[in-house]
Amino acid sequence: MNTPTTTSAPTSAALDTQTQHDQHGHWPQAESVDDFRHNLAAVQARIQACCQRVGRDPASVRLLPVSKTKPEANLRLAYAAGCRQFGENKPQEAYRKWEEMADLTDLRWSVIGHLQTNKAKLVARFASEFQALDSLRVADALERRLQAEGRGLDVFVQVNTSGEASKYGLPPEEVSAFLQQLPAFSALRVRGLMTLAVLSAEAPRVRSCFTLLRELRERLRQDAPEGIALDELSMGMSGDYEIAIEEGATVVRVGQAIFGARATPDAYYWPSAEQGEVR
Repeated sequence: MNTPTTTSAPTSAALDTQTQHDQHGHWPQAESVDDFRHNLAAVQARIQACCQRVGRDPASVRLLPVSKTKPEANLRLAYAAGCRQFGENKPQEAYRKWEEMADLTDLRWSVIGHLQTNKAKLVARFASEFQALDSLRVADALERRLQAEGRGLDVFVQVNTSGEASKYGLPPEEVSAFLQQLPAFSALRVRGLMTLAVLSAEAPRVRSCFTLLRELRERLRQDAPEGIALDELSMGMSGDYEIAIEEGATVVRVGQAIFGARATPDAYYWPSAEQGEVR
């Protein structure tokens, strides 16, 4: 995990940063190791420039490449280009890829999508990180499975900062009480908070979601239970990770800007009762 940093509000010079949500279909497809190196370098360059604008150390931001829907062959190309962690939405898809790529012993897997309790056994078996914890039922299911596996798991509490009924995550006003219950689950290592901003080309609407999470984290730190760390803020994806960094993100979840645009529109992947989230 990253070294914890204290992040402040963005400077006025950064407030005009725009989203890239209108770039769907324009991200170049990565079909070779060189393609992945190029795309990764482009994202890292934007991260570095963004950090410089707001006086942050680029090392305080972890880039999580999101490989959802992409085949094993593409993941292996990304690995050859330097990726050592992948984010996946669906536990079944992630577990299958973990099995297929078991020869890459230094590869870590982060599950970033909604988890049903009957899939907790999969996550407990292979994942190093789970970024969508939003219920005690899921916490209990993971705890029991992790204890059986003799493993621990880094987790982020997901917060619904946009207020959209289609999104998973706890309402901000319920997060404090939720955190108070988590020390009972010794196999879960709480690292921070995660959110998914509103899908909009209107940068102020997107920024407000990230600002809310950062300010919530600062308030929650004052009375967080012992052993509950709130050092990390996972927020931002291909279309808005620069705004997220300006607002204090320590993890950005980027898929299409690395792997290439998907054939279907972003709205197809946006969360509903059946779906996870787009990256």
